[in-house]
Amino acid sequence: MDISNRRTYFRIIITLGFLIGLNPFSIDMYLPGFSSIAASLGTDVATVGLSLASFFAGICLGQLFYGPILDRFGRKKPLLIGLSIYLLASVGCAFVTSVEQLIALRFVQALGGCSGMVASRAMVRDIFPPQDNARVFSMLILVMGVAPIIAPSVGGALVTFFDWHAIFIVLAVITAMVMAAVILFLPESKGPDASVSLDPVKVAAGYFRVMLNRRFVLYTLAMAFCSAALFGYITSSPLLFMEVYGLGEFQYSMAFSFCAFCLIMGSQVNRALLNRMTEERAALLTGGVLIAVTLILLLLMLGPVPHLAVVLTCMAVFMFSIGIFNPNTSALAMTSVSHNIGMASAMTGFVQMGLSAVIAGMVSVFANGTTIPMVLTMFGCSLILLACVLFAKGTPGELSETEEVPAAH
Repeated sequence: MDISNRRTYFRIIITLGFLIGLNPFSIDMYLPGFSSIAASLGTDVATVGLSLASFFAGICLGQLFYGPILDRFGRKKPLLIGLSIYLLASVGCAFVTSVEQLIALRFVQALGGCSGMVASRAMVRDIFPPQDNARVFSMLILVMGVAPIIAPSVGGALVTFFDWHAIFIVLAVITAMVMAAVILFLPESKGPDASVSLDPVKVAAGYFRVMLNRRFVLYTLAMAFCSAALFGYITSSPLLFMEVYGLGEFQYSMAFSFCAFCLIMGSQVNRALLNRMTEERAALLTGGVLIAVTLILLLLMLGPVPHLAVVLTCMAVFMFSIGIFNPNTSALAMTSVSHNIGMASAMTGFVQMGLSAVIAGMVSVFANGTTIPMVLTMFGCSLILLACVLFAKGTPGELSETEEVPAAH
């Protein structure tokens, strides 16, 4: 497939963006239905929240499963099987009769849906030249960044005009459309490779080889701590905007959407920024900005409650910087490997989602009714992510086949 054709290029980007955005959409769209789900299934909101925890667990574990599968059987067939699992689990969620069934099916749903996250990163590395990867990831953020803006509103409307069951039916319909786009618009970027073993011991050895790549590990950690800082904010955003500043639900959704919009804008400015500097320099620059703005937030929160406009300005800079930092470190991580790309993509996603879930959980555990745990988390993650980029500077990745440890057969 000729990606120099503008229409083909656009279709590939949109399809890959929807593949990455499917899971964030799956999370954000059903959050407004928690109360209705709890009432319908005869339980409480806290127990329904376990279905979110099971979804995160499925995303983390599932990505490690798809890594070697995508390297062994190619990209499209495992991807379509995973999306089929997601679709069937979505339909199942619409017809559950107990919260235990919902928790289990959300886990299965995540196992299927995370195939899109792993495959999309691997296909960016397969299809596009390494020097274009950061620009491509920036465009994917534009597509997937729509999820936190519109998904809660869509979910709320579905609960209001229908009921919570409709959320999962709509997710199934969306998945069917994404599957059609995969079939029609995505090329098979890597054929089957019989030399890739699926023996558990050899798979573990393959992941170990990927983790021996110091450059890959450092940029993966940088990206993961960037996501962790973001999740630290997301977890505490209701406390920040609704309890500290007394915003109503609609006002909160507007503030949240504004911050999400700033992230999208950052990702698009990054495309122009890369005409003037390298991905590494852009990551260093925005890593420094993240430290500065989170330190300012921390100092502000230690004193009297600052004006909402000041906090929103700081959050806008924070989200804008993440929109630049994330696609660059994603590209730097993936271009650090030249083999076992499916495994590398899976490990990137596993570390990113796993660390984000742990950090978000810690913010909840240490919650004390103030914003201090949130801003301390954001500041600490910013320090670590910049340190990772600094240590990765000048570190070589995989340059040629002769430099890689031979794969286990």
